[in-house]
Amino acid sequence: MTTILTPTARRATSLAGLCDGDVHLPGDPGYDAARTPWNVAVDQRPAAVARPRTVADVQAVVRAAAAAGLRIAPQSTGHNAGPLVAHGLDDVVVVRTEQMRGVSIDATRRIARVEGGALWMDAVEPAADHGLAALHGSSPDVGIAGYSLGGGIGWYARRLGLATNSLTAVELVLADGEHVRADATENRELFWALRGGGGNFGVVTALEFRLYPIETAYAGMLVWDRDQAERVLRRWADWAPEAPDAVTTSFRFLNVPPLPDIPAPLRGRSLVVIDGAVLGCDAEARSTLALLRGLGPEIDTFDRVPARTLTRLHMDPEGPTPAVSDGTLVGELPDNAIDTVLEQVGPGSTSSLLMTEFRQLGGALGRAPEEHGALATIDAAYAVFACAIAATPEMAAQGQLDARQLTGSLEPWSNGRSYLNFTETEVDARTAYGDSAWLQLKGIRSAYDPDDRIVANHRIPRLFEKGRVTP
Repeated sequence: MTTILTPTARRATSLAGLCDGDVHLPGDPGYDAARTPWNVAVDQRPAAVARPRTVADVQAVVRAAAAAGLRIAPQSTGHNAGPLVAHGLDDVVVVRTEQMRGVSIDATRRIARVEGGALWMDAVEPAADHGLAALHGSSPDVGIAGYSLGGGIGWYARRLGLATNSLTAVELVLADGEHVRADATENRELFWALRGGGGNFGVVTALEFRLYPIETAYAGMLVWDRDQAERVLRRWADWAPEAPDAVTTSFRFLNVPPLPDIPAPLRGRSLVVIDGAVLGCDAEARSTLALLRGLGPEIDTFDRVPARTLTRLHMDPEGPTPAVSDGTLVGELPDNAIDTVLEQVGPGSTSSLLMTEFRQLGGALGRAPEEHGALATIDAAYAVFACAIAATPEMAAQGQLDARQLTGSLEPWSNGRSYLNFTETEVDARTAYGDSAWLQLKGIRSAYDPDDRIVANHRIPRLFEKGRVTP
C-alpha cells in the first residue's frame, strides 16, 4: 500500500540518504521499527527518524532538518517518550542515538566518557573492572543521557546525591548544527542548564562523569506477602526519614506476573518488597537494617555483593515494554497517608497496578553540593511512582486511571513539585525547579535555541514566545 505523505512529511524527504541511509520516513519498511520507543505503549509518529552513528551524522541531520523547516527531538531509548508525543511530532525529526554507545574509562582520573546513546550496562561493567562505580539507575538498559540530564536517583543517592551533579562535561550538537563542549570552564551557563534541564538544549553526543571507588555494597531485598503490607510499610515509613545517608532503599507493592523466567517463590504473587544498598562495613549495614529485618521477611537477600550487580537489583523489566504510569513527590508518610495507600493497593486490592513504589529520598539528595546544575536537590522525603502494564488500549486506560488515582490520593501530602524522570505524562516542567532556576533555564534556552528547533519530552520554553513573556 502506498503511503501518501503530508506536506510536512514531504519536506523530510530531503533527509533521505543521511546517516548512511539510516533515515526512515513514513511508509518506509524500517519506519515502524525505528520510531518505536522503549515504552512501546507510546505511539510516536514523527516526520522522520534518523539513527546517526557519528557526530558528523548528527550535525548533518540537524542542519538538514532546519533547512526543511523541521524540528529535532533527541532520543536515546525512549523510556520517557509519553510527554514528547503530547507536544506533537508532525514536523519533528526524532534523532535516535541508540547506535552511539562507545564507552571509555579513565581509571586514574575516575572519569567515564560515554557516547550519547550508551546504556548503563555499557558503562557499569567496564567501570567495575577497575573497582569503580557510577551513580547508575535501577535498570541496566536505561539510557545514560536521559537519566543523567534529568537528575538520576540510584542506589548511592542518599550518600552521593543526584547523578546529574556528577557530570563533568557534556558534548552536544546545538540547534544550528554546531558541536560544542560544556563543562566547568567552557560554555559554563549551558553546562549548568544541562545538569537537570533535560534534552532541551541539543542532541547529546557524549557525556563525562565521575566514578567512585565502590567495589562492593551491602545490598539486596526483603520480601513479604502482601498481607503483611500494613505493618511493614508503617515500620519502613518510621525508619526511612532517620536512616543514615549510607543507605538508599525503596518500598514497593508488586503484583508479580506468572512468567516462567521469574523465580518460583515470587511468580504470580502479590508482595511487598524493600530493596536497596548500604555503603559501609557489614556491621554498620546490619545495624542499619536491623529494624526492618525484625519484621521477619519471608526472603532476605541482603549481603555483601559486587557493585556491578546493583543494576539488576530492582528487577526492572529489560527490553521494550508497554507501560503507563504516574508519579508525585511527598514530604511525609503519616499514618493517614499510609491508610490511603493501603486502601488502594494493600491486601485485597483489585488495582491493575503492577507496581507502586516509594523511593527513599533525603540525605545528600536534599543538600545542594557546592558545584551543581539546574537541579541541585529534590526537596521531598519520597518519590512515588505507580506503573501498570499496557499491553492493550483497555489495559492502558485502566492502568493510567489507577496510577492517577493513587498519586491523586496522596495530594494532601504532596509538595506540588515534580521529578521529571519519574513523570511519564505531560506536566508543567517548571514544577521541577525553583523560581530562580526556572528563569535561568528559560534564558539559556532562548540563547541556545532562539528558533525553538529542539523538542524535549519535558519542555522548557524560551523567555519570549509569540510576542509574550512565558510564565
